[in-house]
Amino acid sequence: MSPLHFSPPHDPSQLGALEAQHLEATRMIAEMKARDVLKTQFLANISHDLRTPLTAIITHAEILRDGLLGELNERQHESISGIIGGGRQLLEMVGEILTYARGAANQLTLKLTEFSLDDVLEQIRAMNESLIAKHALTLEVDIPGNAPPLVADREKIAHVLGNLIGNAIEFTPHEGRVWVRASVVQAGNERDLLVEVGDSGIGIAPENHELVFQEFAQVDASAARRHHGTGLGLTISRKLVELHGGRIWLESQLGSGCRFYFTVPYRAA
Repeated sequence: MSPLHFSPPHDPSQLGALEAQHLEATRMIAEMKARDVLKTQFLANISHDLRTPLTAIITHAEILRDGLLGELNERQHESISGIIGGGRQLLEMVGEILTYARGAANQLTLKLTEFSLDDVLEQIRAMNESLIAKHALTLEVDIPGNAPPLVADREKIAHVLGNLIGNAIEFTPHEGRVWVRASVVQAGNERDLLVEVGDSGIGIAPENHELVFQEFAQVDASAARRHHGTGLGLTISRKLVELHGGRIWLESQLGSGCRFYFTVPYRAA
């Protein structure tokens, strides 16, 4: 059997139609790319502009809470504390959007320093201490004493760990367990730090494992969902880990908790 050959249309009108379709497709792709750039720039601008008034609201609320403008009664103190808590939550969400916009525009860079993972985890533990106590959770940290210090961007590694631990705390029921484990693994001729953040929470079905890393994604997207946020935390975490040359992934079954893993290559000091 002789091979089949495709013969282009000889009708000039058909050639003209194909060329017109190609030009229209090229125009639409260029327009979509331009809109994406504008969207990213808008997110960066609006996030930056929102931080200033939000910070002012929190600062003035803290002045009232601390009694610098006069003593407050118990109900007033509770109300001011609610304003501060809500303001900080909003500020954190705005910060996530700003980080996402910078990542989408390839404006994120690494500021490498040498630091110990223990110090970062101690800081994150202190920040989440009240939530851990409120939900009667157990937070276990297991890091080998002989693990060498990391040479990485401390702020960005803290962001990844803070996001993963925060999610674990949020999605773990009362009196549950959250843990952080680290180990040094050999990857060919190089070594990586492997970090595991796990919990005994509600878990994620396997078909949603990749979904949770997508931008603005929510496993439960209904208006009545219990857990709210920007849907950018894990997207940003993946971006920051990959910026270091590592990778991040998830192991979980619905109803049996989650285990997030990420690696950070060891660099020369």
